[in-house]
Amino acid sequence: MTAPDVSAVLVNYNAGRELGLALRSIADELAGQRWEAVVVDNASSDGSAAIVAAFAPHARLLRNEQNLGFARGVNQGFAATSGPLILIMNPDCRLAAGAFESLRNELEQFDRCAIAGPRILNPDGSIQGSARGDPDMLTGLFGRTTRLRRLWPNLPVSRRNVVGDEVPGGHDGVEVDWVSGACMLARREALDSVKGFDERYFLYWEDADLCRRLRAQGYQVRYVPGATAIHRVGHSSRKARAAAIRAFHESAYLYYATHVASSASPKRFLARGLLAVRCWLKLRQSRNFTY
Repeated sequence: MTAPDVSAVLVNYNAGRELGLALRSIADELAGQRWEAVVVDNASSDGSAAIVAAFAPHARLLRNEQNLGFARGVNQGFAATSGPLILIMNPDCRLAAGAFESLRNELEQFDRCAIAGPRILNPDGSIQGSARGDPDMLTGLFGRTTRLRRLWPNLPVSRRNVVGDEVPGGHDGVEVDWVSGACMLARREALDSVKGFDERYFLYWEDADLCRRLRAQGYQVRYVPGATAIHRVGHSSRKARAAAIRAFHESAYLYYATHVASSASPKRFLARGLLAVRCWLKLRQSRNFTY
């Protein structure tokens, strides 16, 4: 069998119909090219096998007997594929026409670009804010979904945490700290250099960690607003809302302890306490939780 040019990896947990739409968008974007897709299923009950079988022989299913999380699932798919380019995409995400070509062009234009991420929109067409600055203590106050950022989106701290569409060059790509793992195109050799995602992250913040480690190796991460994907945020996590909220805050602390505060810093204890309080509040308000 001829080796693929592109390998798509999707980690599925009860995405249902959304998984089929994601695979259809990939098939449409990669029509005429050599490609493969691996869906790593984390013990879903959504009929994943039948959904993936509809896209054979390009797509195949790897089924886990339990939910192993996003980072470990992506690494499983990465190990089971062979293309030099890896399209990592959530099963509740869809590529718009021309998105893949724009992302690939960005990688080809910049030799040290390890990851290119598209502009990600909500289903209603609003911008999701998928390109961001490195998280720090203020991210909890001025991050993508916070009230303070909604009130004062033009403050420097708000603009640092979430890169808007007002980037130099319009639709041209721009270098950023990190892009969302909901949809990214990566070089296999770059992912190999950092051994893929850190599997200590069960869910959330593994994309920020990956991009930071790649940048430490001299690679670039670039945001390409000329490429578009549509993402129904948290479709799978709605099936286990409380567990998703806890994972979000555990991963936030792991990132902070790994990259921001040294082991002896009292900021670690402050971060742990603040995140515990935030987690408790989010669990109380879980019906309205979004990432």
